[in-house]
Amino acid sequence: MKNNLQQSQLDAIDLRILAALQRNGRLSNVQLAEKVNLSESACLRRVRLLEEHRVIDRYVMLVNQTSIGKPGTVFVQVTLEGQQQEKLQKFEREIDKVEEVLECYLMSGDSDYLLRIIVRDNDDYLRIHSHLTGLPGVLRVQSSFALKTVLKKTALPLGPP
Repeated sequence: MKNNLQQSQLDAIDLRILAALQRNGRLSNVQLAEKVNLSESACLRRVRLLEEHRVIDRYVMLVNQTSIGKPGTVFVQVTLEGQQQEKLQKFEREIDKVEEVLECYLMSGDSDYLLRIIVRDNDDYLRIHSHLTGLPGVLRVQSSFALKTVLKKTALPLGPP
C-alpha cells in the first residue's frame, strides 16, 4: 500500500472532491465530476488515488441513534490499575467487544481512556457500567451524561492550517 498523502500534496481539486464526498458519500462519479468541474474519467482517477493513498479512509452511512432507541450519550473516563503495555492491550481488545462503545481514546492526564457510549436509558448504562468495571485491569470508571448535543460534525476541516 502507498503512504498517506500529506495535505501539502493535495491540490484544490482534491480538496473539492473530499469536501463533496464528506457532505454526500453516495454521489455517483458523474455527479461528483460535475460538482468539482472535472471530466468523469479524471474525477474517477483522482478518487481512486485518494483511496489508494488512504486519504479517503472508508465510506459509511450515519444512523440517527435516537431512531434506533439509543438516544443517550455517556462519556466515560476509565483508569486502569497500571499502564504496562500488556494491560493497555488487554483492555483495548476487550473494549472493542462492547458494541455500545463508539469511540475509545488513550488519553494523557488523570484517566487512561475516554469512551463515548450510546445508551437507551439509565438502566441500559447501569448494565454497561457493570460490564466496564469488570474488564481486566479497570480501577475506576467516571461517567458523565451528555444533556444535549450542541454540535456533532462528521466532516473534517480541509482548509489551510
